[in-house]
Amino acid sequence: MYTQCPGCLTVYKLDAAALVPACGCVRCEHCDTVFNALGTLAAQLPPEPFTRLQEHALDREPPTAGVAVFRPRALPDEPLPVAPSPADDEPGDDATDFSGLTFTPRFARRPRRSWRTAMWVVVCVALMLGLGAQLAWAKRDVLVADPTVGPLLAAGCAVVGCHLPLVAAPSQLRLLARDVEQHPSVRDGLLITASVRNDASFAQPYPVVTIVLADANGQRLAMRRFQPADYVGDADVRERGLPGGATTAMVFEVQDPGQRAVAFAFSFD
Repeated sequence: MYTQCPGCLTVYKLDAAALVPACGCVRCEHCDTVFNALGTLAAQLPPEPFTRLQEHALDREPPTAGVAVFRPRALPDEPLPVAPSPADDEPGDDATDFSGLTFTPRFARRPRRSWRTAMWVVVCVALMLGLGAQLAWAKRDVLVADPTVGPLLAAGCAVVGCHLPLVAAPSQLRLLARDVEQHPSVRDGLLITASVRNDASFAQPYPVVTIVLADANGQRLAMRRFQPADYVGDADVRERGLPGGATTAMVFEVQDPGQRAVAFAFSFD
């Protein structure tokens, strides 16, 4: 803050501590004049050039202090404690010692935990778990197929008794052996057998098998697509799928396209 000496018009920079000892009166260091600094007190200097600071009237009604930052609590019929003066704090006087009395502002007090806070924590945790479950369900194929996360999920499901969804990975099915022979009971039928291994680390559904019969020139003579129900009769086995690392035998019955069919091919979808 700034104030101006009325005798020599010297402008001084001061703080609130300099106004306390003499109730706002200060002494000019230049001309030794004692004056009330509140009369020309200013927070900022006006633009130059200036000669005098604006003077304030000091005979008005006291303004009301409206912005409170702290107010201690007191009982309705009990006055606020007043610190004793040095004159009253003499031996023999029955004066109360308030030296250990402290007040903590409301903004500095530690908030009390209530049931609303606990409820909000529970709700937030439940929402986060629900969001995580939705993301896990949306990415379930990736998580089950992951070599690190998949076994952990399988172990967890084994404990709680749940079943992981089957993830189709036909590229990890390997045809180990295949054979074709005349059907033993159908005159114009063929019996095709295949040994297939699941190289994946997780169980996957039985694939859709496509068998193509061709002649010696590679010309396609016949083709058929077999759904899992066509070659796996047990519904429970189909539901469990082909376990990871397991080998299974598949048997297919097809109609004989004639003596020209000398080659056949498998594919998995």
